[in-house]
Amino acid sequence: MTSEPVSIEPALFRQLLGCFPTGVAIVTTRDAQGRPAGLTCNSFSSVSLDPPLVLFSLRKASRLLEVFTSAEGFAINILSQRQDALSGRFASSRIENKFEGVDWRAGVLGMPMIDDCLASFECRTYACHDAGDHYVFIGEVKHMSGGSADQALVFYKGAYMMLAESLHTLVMQGRLGQADIDETYGTLYGTLLRMACERASDTELDAIEAAVQEIEQLPEAAPLAQRIESARRFYGAIAAAGHNEALMLMAQTMATIQRERMTHVLQVRARPDLFPLRREILDSLRRRDAQAAVAALDRLIAQFRAGDGATAVDCVDVHA
Repeated sequence: MTSEPVSIEPALFRQLLGCFPTGVAIVTTRDAQGRPAGLTCNSFSSVSLDPPLVLFSLRKASRLLEVFTSAEGFAINILSQRQDALSGRFASSRIENKFEGVDWRAGVLGMPMIDDCLASFECRTYACHDAGDHYVFIGEVKHMSGGSADQALVFYKGAYMMLAESLHTLVMQGRLGQADIDETYGTLYGTLLRMACERASDTELDAIEAAVQEIEQLPEAAPLAQRIESARRFYGAIAAAGHNEALMLMAQTMATIQRERMTHVLQVRARPDLFPLRREILDSLRRRDAQAAVAALDRLIAQFRAGDGATAVDCVDVHA
């Protein structure tokens, strides 16, 4: 007797994939008019040594999909730690001319090669394969060059590894006070709640409710890692409902701080007394009452801090 296949939750799938650290690259090409085009990518991988093949994958929803499918080739520009701003620039949907103010040159094949990268590979398109919600582009490397001797820019669990390492150091050294963290969360998630009241779909509000139910149904003996993950889903669902990529990145950064504190610094205990306040936040969101949602969040933070004192943290209510 065969068992039914388990449904793969997209958000968890993406999170678990993030456990595999990857380098960050900017993939470039030229459009039909010869203008440079490019985007940030962490799906770059080697394929073959003979012939020399590499690949990257591109979302079917990408605005540059037609540009890459029509181009004869592309270039892979591997970024260093000092080029994290370039990563953000080429990942932003709000910047039309990604190459404005960026130092680059034309490669042997005419592909845009960004200066000072760790390495660059100029490729002819070898194959393009349909793969779910992405296309996989395979390129045959025709020219390559090395550059900066800096460390690679690495993406890990939703953040640049150099940032995650810095946050870990700050937490372990006790240089991040809980009062400052609480104030930051109140401001950050207060803004996200206001946005969610205006922008969230019913499906996104249902996701928040599912996260609330998951937290409330956790057994008292649930492992700390499970409690942290359930809370991360709750706050992550609020961030997603706010529809602001920059604030979502800030939320991921603050989640890293709280996770480090939970793991290495603070004692923990369950706080079922906070369940009603989380429900109040959800109900306010469904009524599209931003003022009530933010007020409930403020009371949640204050009550959680008052109940725990200085040495414990709500292990069911980690802001993430």
